[in-house]
Amino acid sequence: MKKNSKITIRWTTSMMKKWIFIHSGRRKRRRGTRNGGIRSKGERRKLVTESRLLPKEIIMDTLSCLPVKSILKLRKIYAPAKKQKLEVDHLTSEVQERFNTHKEAPKGTRGRSSEPFVPLTEVEESQVSLAFAKFNRQKILVTHQKSNIEITGQILQCLKPGGWLNDEVINVYFGLLKEREERKPKKFLKCHFFNTFFYTKLISARDGYDFKSVRRWTTERKIGYRLLECDKIFVPIHKQMHWCLAVINKKDQKFQYLDSLQGMDHQVLKDLARYYMEEVKDKSGEDINTNSWTLEYAYDIPHQENRSDCGMFMIKYADFYSRGLGLCFSQKHMPYFPVQLGSIYVDEVDKYVILARLNVLMTYLIRIMGRTVACSW
Repeated sequence: MKKNSKITIRWTTSMMKKWIFIHSGRRKRRRGTRNGGIRSKGERRKLVTESRLLPKEIIMDTLSCLPVKSILKLRKIYAPAKKQKLEVDHLTSEVQERFNTHKEAPKGTRGRSSEPFVPLTEVEESQVSLAFAKFNRQKILVTHQKSNIEITGQILQCLKPGGWLNDEVINVYFGLLKEREERKPKKFLKCHFFNTFFYTKLISARDGYDFKSVRRWTTERKIGYRLLECDKIFVPIHKQMHWCLAVINKKDQKFQYLDSLQGMDHQVLKDLARYYMEEVKDKSGEDINTNSWTLEYAYDIPHQENRSDCGMFMIKYADFYSRGLGLCFSQKHMPYFPVQLGSIYVDEVDKYVILARLNVLMTYLIRIMGRTVACSW
């Protein structure tokens, strides 16, 4: 009897507690509050679309549906970095001040822009935090319709500090620049942006030059406008481990070469001069002579001070030149431009810098979260 009583006592002290816990409804209530009693996924998306929630409410509402480990990481990231925000505001003001004193285009040109850099809103910051989360690495975040480029979370990892921009990011960025111009044609110069494969294809023949290989790249039916009507034509140049930019500047009759390491390449401008003459002949039947055009190797331009920002400088050259602006930025402003975004799992200092860099793919990243907006820049 004593042995049986002892067994009964053990069951009472251990198993009975578990039995009471299960049947008291505590577990059920705990599960019921995992989502905080907030909203379904569809309701959250609808509220984000209608902008009824504050940024913190949006991200915290979404966090409630994530695993505890992810919640802790994202909560830490979302914590405000006030000192870094002040620094961003200060540098933004400095960029604006330099912009006011350095202008390339004369008065009356349509290529002027009101400001060179527009920081992200708080709503955009919270959207970006989720889009760049680690659990989205293999997910196709968006497909750029015109270029048919699929952007995954893994592709965006090239935007980490110290990373090298890849073809997808650069080509989508150039696509955004063209779409920006098409939305406001009176505000921006008419430009054409070749993708990162154009120049490689142009010089793919045995003798190093082959117009026929790119002849159909610029038909009016394919690009929607006549290339010969463009004020500037931008050509990204990839030299094994370095990005440069070449510009066919019809407006000023120049062939320009911009290298953030202040390098020169006569062959690139020679190839582009030959290409442009053949392009005009092929599309219009006219013969032009570009011998009188200036070959310009820009030296008094912002240059990089590290080994990884060449791609960032290259696309910012195109951004500013397509607006008719002088290059009023420097290496210290690079962290605040929309490139080289870091991983979401970083400390607060890097986090704010990363968010301030974004607005390149913002139009498309926001659409992932169910909210379609126009580019703020």
